[in-house]
Amino acid sequence: MKKITIALILGAIFYALSSMVLTPMQASFVGVLAFTIALWTNGGLPMGVVSLLPIVLFSAFGFMEVKAVTANYAKPIIFLFLGGFMLAIAVEKTNLHKYLALKLLSFFPSTTVGLTYAVAITSALLSAVLSNTTITLMLMPIALLLAKDPKVKVRLLLATAYGASMGGILTPVGTPPNLILLQKMEEWGTAAPSFVVWMVMMIPVVAFMLATIPYIIAWPVRKVIIEKGQHKPMLMDKEQKKLSYILIFLFLLLIANAKIEPYYMGLGLNEKLLLLTFGLTMFLPGINFLDWQDTKKIPFEILFLFGAGFSIAAAVIKLDLAQIIIAQFTGIEYWPILLILFATAALVSFTTEVTSNTAFVSLALPIFFELSNAYGLDQRLLIIVTVAASYAFMLPIATPPNAIIMSSGLVEMKTMAKTGFIVNWIGVIILSLVATYFWPFIIG
Repeated sequence: MKKITIALILGAIFYALSSMVLTPMQASFVGVLAFTIALWTNGGLPMGVVSLLPIVLFSAFGFMEVKAVTANYAKPIIFLFLGGFMLAIAVEKTNLHKYLALKLLSFFPSTTVGLTYAVAITSALLSAVLSNTTITLMLMPIALLLAKDPKVKVRLLLATAYGASMGGILTPVGTPPNLILLQKMEEWGTAAPSFVVWMVMMIPVVAFMLATIPYIIAWPVRKVIIEKGQHKPMLMDKEQKKLSYILIFLFLLLIANAKIEPYYMGLGLNEKLLLLTFGLTMFLPGINFLDWQDTKKIPFEILFLFGAGFSIAAAVIKLDLAQIIIAQFTGIEYWPILLILFATAALVSFTTEVTSNTAFVSLALPIFFELSNAYGLDQRLLIIVTVAASYAFMLPIATPPNAIIMSSGLVEMKTMAKTGFIVNWIGVIILSLVATYFWPFIIG
């Protein structure tokens, strides 16, 4: 109850402060938003419960009608993510993730630096196609078994979480903020990158991050001598092979479906329906990877978080708050594009440290969309906001992977903050440089 009281006090404070410059309705929304974010942050209520509060609060305060709020909890992008969760559960149930992880680990030397690279790259590659939250949960036990020295264990845990965040941006389905961006771009009538185009844009970012960050993580324990242990690659069984073929077929379909204008217009398939369809095939006779009991493992609180984020974004636009914020950026159109993208990436990366990256992206994208339109900026600004929200490495509440490794009890807050501060800046620099000098060749 104490945490809920704190959230109520924060909401009242933000309402009082906002009342000085905003209308009563806008100030009420700011207060409700502060209350909701506080509960997300301090854990006063379960995340899924907090994520459903906008349905009650937004209608009760008159921000939006009930049917307008609930519609945000059934966006097509949510069902894409639902299909992705089903595939992830099938991968976990067949232990295909362990096969892939141990196979990748076998290619690296048995040194602290080698194992740190192995864990980070494994986590990144798996998180590109599966939820980075799921991958962190699945790889954490493996990372803990790879070394006996507690200091090395901490570094491997950081590599697991940071690798998941780094790799999660590689595909549109790797992390929730990516999916939110594509949904919002579709709503706004803005051309969204296809699955393959998105990957081409992100490959340099992920490659440069994976080339540098694991070494930085391993630096304090680089001289510790360890043995790899007994984690040898295992043979792929019949079920794993069958699931692998299905996933490869899905990946090939996604590639074939991607437009390469003006040379190839793709298959014209809806990617959201495609992911949901493949998720549902896991239940079919003859495939039988899942039964209905397995749906208990679907993190519905994440799906509710999507709906809450979309509702917040819709309310920001409806109450004209985006226009008020945009008015503070007068003159930005005269900045060099590199400076604009660098400043945006830094602002988002460090702001997201204190709140959910999914909720932040839902709130920030409408504002930056209006800002982009007002000052003639291109869609790189929206993509920078989305990617930088996943590149917050300092605090456990910033991203789910960070929170998961903190639950091990081995990683101290100061260790994550110190390492994450460096990684944040490297991510900001790499992201802004690639966006400025490489992305224009891909998206024009």
